[in-house]
Amino acid sequence: MNLAIIGATGNVGRKILEVLEKSEVAVDNLILVASKKSEGKKIFFKKKEFIIESLAEYDFSRAEFTIFAAGSEIAKEWVTIASKKTIVIDNSSFFRMEKDIPLVVPEVNASVLKEHNNIISNPNCSTIQMVLVLKPLHDKYRIKRVVVSTYQAVSGAGKVPMDELFSQSKDYLQGKKIISKNFTKQIAFNLIPHIDVFSKDGYTKEELKMINETKKF
Repeated sequence: MNLAIIGATGNVGRKILEVLEKSEVAVDNLILVASKKSEGKKIFFKKKEFIIESLAEYDFSRAEFTIFAAGSEIAKEWVTIASKKTIVIDNSSFFRMEKDIPLVVPEVNASVLKEHNNIISNPNCSTIQMVLVLKPLHDKYRIKRVVVSTYQAVSGAGKVPMDELFSQSKDYLQGKKIISKNFTKQIAFNLIPHIDVFSKDGYTKEELKMINETKKF
């Protein structure tokens, strides 16, 4: 299998590589792609060195499967183009609620992969964990209502917020003034009771993702 990862230098891309390295998935040819600013950087995978290629110049026909791990804006611009030459697995939220694009957790609804038109979307991280548990329970008891609380890591917001957690923790321990740039409140040694922005009905986008995505299964 030839596999390309778009956004290979980001947090999600690196985690995908970490999981692949521990798995038994056979990758004959791995292609790592990122933005122009990351072009030429080196990443080691299974003791081999890989050079990062630029997305703007990449030929999608080089891989049978392409994982997009670069966010919704990149997915919006590139996934449809890529899908004409490769099977795309998109990690962003951009295509999740599209009617003709399957939203897949293999342990829950792998059967929908029979018709994917070269674009496959995966759910929000919280949705994935929840439906894995709900599927066997729903099959047996027909669940009518679910009450959910999630406790999510700063890493889900990306590198810059992670850096803020680190710097705030350092400042807190040194008795310095805490300044929040990427969060509404101090994040160091704290929990903030919402994720993402609020919609008009009072739910946050994160909550709506879990509600709407689960209904699609």
